[in-house]
Amino acid sequence: MTTSPAHAPAESTIPPEGCGCAQGQALTSQVSRRTLLAGASALGAIGAVVGVAGPSAATQLAFAGTAYTGDTIVILSLRGGFDGLSAIAPVGDPAYFTARPTIAIPASRAIKLDGMFGLHPALAPLKPIWDAGGLAAVHAVGQVNPTRSHFEAMATMENAAPGSSLRTGWLDRMIGLSGPVSTFASAAVGSATTPQSMIGPNPEVAIRTVDSFALSGASTAAETTRWTTALSALYAGAPATLAAPATATLGALSTMSPLKAAGYTPANGAAYPKGAVGDALRDLARLIKAHVGLRAATIDVGNWDMHSGLGTSDNGWMFRQLTELGEALAAFNQDLGAQMGDVTLVTLSEFGRRVAQNGSGGLDHGHGNVSLVLGGGVRGGKVYGRWPGLAAANLDNGDLAGTTDYRTILAEALEQRAGLSSSTVFPLLGSDRLGMFAAKA
Repeated sequence: MTTSPAHAPAESTIPPEGCGCAQGQALTSQVSRRTLLAGASALGAIGAVVGVAGPSAATQLAFAGTAYTGDTIVILSLRGGFDGLSAIAPVGDPAYFTARPTIAIPASRAIKLDGMFGLHPALAPLKPIWDAGGLAAVHAVGQVNPTRSHFEAMATMENAAPGSSLRTGWLDRMIGLSGPVSTFASAAVGSATTPQSMIGPNPEVAIRTVDSFALSGASTAAETTRWTTALSALYAGAPATLAAPATATLGALSTMSPLKAAGYTPANGAAYPKGAVGDALRDLARLIKAHVGLRAATIDVGNWDMHSGLGTSDNGWMFRQLTELGEALAAFNQDLGAQMGDVTLVTLSEFGRRVAQNGSGGLDHGHGNVSLVLGGGVRGGKVYGRWPGLAAANLDNGDLAGTTDYRTILAEALEQRAGLSSSTVFPLLGSDRLGMFAAKA
């Protein structure tokens, strides 16, 4: 089992997988402090299991149920710069086809959403959810200080407090407002490390897979029992600041053990695709159903940095990526069924792509993007946000302009679905909202 410490430095962000640019390749060559700690030995892993800091650590690690009744907020991060103009294509804007003569989604193949936008055909599994009102999109989403740097854009997005002195992650701030928390209140699923959005004093856990969740170095049940007995004795009577991580570790192992033993069969005939996003969403559904106290979860999916060879509407890199994404999200929705009423999932990416394709049949780093929003409280079947248009005069240095701050989506989700004030989580953010969430009863 591996997780990360609470106060890892901002520079330790884990990079997007499969980034094709030089900066992304440099990112993947770095080994972070969080990664090193996550790979520690059995005894060393105790200190890295749950992010705990300060004298209040013992009170942060209650394992009993709490009063939180809000949604599980899920952030699906599409690392590397997702091209929203392919996923939700503006087929009603003539400039779209001019800018992308070989990679635009033909209007005849796009799945019509309204008079302007069409869904990429690879995302067809999501259309029934859209029609049922459980899925919406927000287009022309951006950051207030856009950058085409993976490093800077990811760090700024996950801090989500531009213009302030805050250095914690926004999800950690959310968890801090939600009342006494358990070890599993905040989890990175499908990864051995936690993202910058979870940096801060509140506990967090990283779960590569449910079935592989174990104490490092304990490969058999007998070894786990011996380690558990030894660690319980070692930390018995120790000060709370020392004992809390060990207590959290053993408690987490105890919580996960019956889940692993029971195995998992998705409900309602749901079938997850093989791959990172399908595997992670399957495990996330498993955790949600187990009622482990999950309030916020992240899933990171890389390989969106398509500088060359993006492909066409029915073949190639983007088609394959979107096929898995669409099938995985549809399976997640089907698997949870009525329990989607207590889940809000938002897709984010550090930036979008340029409007015009490059000479390699790909797209360079850009600005404005799309976010997909899935959940029982979503007023779906609609593309939200102000569409600025793709005519040259409306572009932001060749990019789709960002007309909706991504934090606006998250702030409304926290207010309407988590029952939390967003002003502490997103300082200096204005009061404008999109009206895309129904208040949680």
